[in-house]
Amino acid sequence: MMKKAKRIIMLVIFILLSLAVVCTTAQAADKYVLKFNHVLAPTDPFHAGFTKWAKAVNERTKGGMDVQVFHSAQLGVEEDIIEQLRQGANVGQNTDSARLGNYVPEIAIMNGPYFVDNYQDVFKLGALPSIKSWKLRLENNYGIKILSFNWVQGFRHMITNKPIRRPEDLKGLRIRTPGAPIWQESIRSIGATPVAMAFGEIYAAMQQKVIDGLDNVYNATYAGRLYEVAKYVSETKHILLINFEIVGAKFFNSLPADYQKILVEENEKAAIETSKLVMDKYSAESKQKLIDKGMTIVTDLDMNAFKKAGEKAYEVLKITDARKQVYKELGK
Repeated sequence: MMKKAKRIIMLVIFILLSLAVVCTTAQAADKYVLKFNHVLAPTDPFHAGFTKWAKAVNERTKGGMDVQVFHSAQLGVEEDIIEQLRQGANVGQNTDSARLGNYVPEIAIMNGPYFVDNYQDVFKLGALPSIKSWKLRLENNYGIKILSFNWVQGFRHMITNKPIRRPEDLKGLRIRTPGAPIWQESIRSIGATPVAMAFGEIYAAMQQKVIDGLDNVYNATYAGRLYEVAKYVSETKHILLINFEIVGAKFFNSLPADYQKILVEENEKAAIETSKLVMDKYSAESKQKLIDKGMTIVTDLDMNAFKKAGEKAYEVLKITDARKQVYKELGK
């Protein structure tokens, strides 16, 4: 009888252990990981925003989803990450409409010259019919899911070793910018020669005079220590930099519905909060830090001349009508 009781007890223990293993395995299977990449420094306000988003997602999913944030392009260059996520990899990327314009040309207007003047207008774009249709085309035809594009990084200005006051001052200057068509044509339209180059190569290229300058926002200019290789920031304000946070549609669709909702909601929340901080506080602080480091800020520009010149970029890429439609929907 004792032996039989022992066998029963051992059997119960075995069953319980087996169930524990099954439960542990099931829990592990239900754990989702998103590796999110961006090119900015760990000191950039956007990195803090992405980290806050990751924490909120983890908390709301009770640990079921882990968003791992990688700064300084630790996972690789932007274009490579975009191709990986399109194939279904569990990676995400901070990007812009310029690069997404390689797939849906019309969406590139959002990074075009003098498109909008403030983050309030940016926050309205997501509700527009045109924008919604472009987002669906990206997702359905190219496997790119936009979580949010309300991440406003600030105005891009010219960072050079000579003051820039009118488009003519940029003639002959080699200005680094990403390789996407709208970036290239934006720089060309306002007078400079665009040079496609990865973000991490800028500092050395300026040191070695491979380029004569670049266009950049205040926060990234300071974080990248570009005050060591450039003397002037000329406030051309030629692009209000709107960032897009994207993942692969395959990966997104593999998530439970509630996780999808949480991922988007928390990204939007962090985007609006971070954008307001960047535009209302951090940009001014970085500007002052650059002045303290010896840079000269040029503000007496012929803005009408720059805005007129910038029209050429939309014309060359044949997206003028797309911009007109968005302006109509915005009531501008």
